[in-house]
Amino acid sequence: MRHARRRIVRRVTRVVAVGGLLVGCGMVAQAALADTAPPASGTLSTASPAPDTGTALTARLGTARTAGSWIGADGRPVVAVTDEDTARAVRSAGAEAKVVPHSMDELKSAVSGLRSAPRVAGTAWALDYRTNRVVVRADSTVSAAGWAKMSQLATKLGDFVRMERAAGRFTTRLNGARPILSSGGRCSAGFNVTDGRSDFILTAGHCGPTGSVWFGEDQSGPPLGRTVGSTFPNADFSLVRYDTGRAGPGADVVAVGDGKGVRITGAADPVVGQRVFRSGSTSGLHDGAVTALNATVNYPEGSVSGLVETDVCAEPGDSGGPLFADGVALGVTSGGSGDCATGGTTFFQPVTRALTALNVRLITSAGVSGSAARKAPAAGATGGAVARGAAKPGVSASPAGGTPARSLVARITDPRNVGPGLLVVAGSAIALAATRYIRSEQDRRAYRRHYSANWG
Repeated sequence: MRHARRRIVRRVTRVVAVGGLLVGCGMVAQAALADTAPPASGTLSTASPAPDTGTALTARLGTARTAGSWIGADGRPVVAVTDEDTARAVRSAGAEAKVVPHSMDELKSAVSGLRSAPRVAGTAWALDYRTNRVVVRADSTVSAAGWAKMSQLATKLGDFVRMERAAGRFTTRLNGARPILSSGGRCSAGFNVTDGRSDFILTAGHCGPTGSVWFGEDQSGPPLGRTVGSTFPNADFSLVRYDTGRAGPGADVVAVGDGKGVRITGAADPVVGQRVFRSGSTSGLHDGAVTALNATVNYPEGSVSGLVETDVCAEPGDSGGPLFADGVALGVTSGGSGDCATGGTTFFQPVTRALTALNVRLITSAGVSGSAARKAPAAGATGGAVARGAAKPGVSASPAGGTPARSLVARITDPRNVGPGLLVVAGSAIALAATRYIRSEQDRRAYRRHYSANWG
């Protein structure tokens, strides 16, 4: 019965996330915003940035004396250091210090050696700050000869380079069999951005090259947008310009199910150990933790570096979907291994790097944000001390105060909202309503528990 229900949910969510509507996976835009009206004044709250985070400490102390930072189980920042003098400096700044044998310079030198070697598809590597190692993973497609080749290289680079086998295959999360969103395949929308003249969808680069045309689910209506800039491999991001030029109302909201949304207030780089959330058109909302930064994945199509590694699950069709925490945009889904039934590893393109490279700004609840409008949230707000499925996704947006929000059906049937995308909006609305009731009760309780302070 549980498997049957999962199949039903997946079929419904495929209908929900279409084009510029981005309902249930990315930004809620245009007429589909009805059940996610702005809250009354004073209902928004976000975690304050830590005054001196682990990331700031490593930047100040230098890569020769430190080897990364992460959020500990108690929510405090932990900094890896190479000597006791540096450890004292870290402790005096209010963080925890862990003395390790290898500096960040040594770890990065090993990574440079891996990058300069011939590429082996199906491998990935990342800096594991907590174990002071470089972890190299090989998926099920890597042959015995390929494994032996990488193992020999790892041994030459140093005993802190560890080889591991990964279950499944490292693939981009694109479903090319049934292209719903773009001419390149079915993906999920990420965040709405702007260059000051036009609005765009920020999504994954592997979803389609420049010139790809994006449609609604049935693809019978006018295009919702076109890809005007795409980078893949090396990095994994692209811009889809709205054909109307504007994202529409609610461009700053990420839908999380049950008719609720999270308002995006800025962008930041994630921290190892930080609790994060990912939303996608196939598998919906899931949470987990950041496990590594600056990861490299050798997909069959090519290598992508500078990615965020997480233990959040994802499935084909989730590509491009948003990664966020505490109302802060962190990344867009690139690829990984596994699925949401058995778990897996998922990699994300950092948002801040994509915004800088594309010369666009995030559209946020406070207006238009710069590429890094906010620092990373305070450690205590997003730390790993929170159980999976029980963390607070971020700033909630719900009907609160003022005039009650009109129902989605009422907005759709309003003659003022009739337009070319009406049928797509209606289909998305029906699917969204169905998804609310089909989503498992356990997930409902977990997320409602942490939204209740703002939901009203």
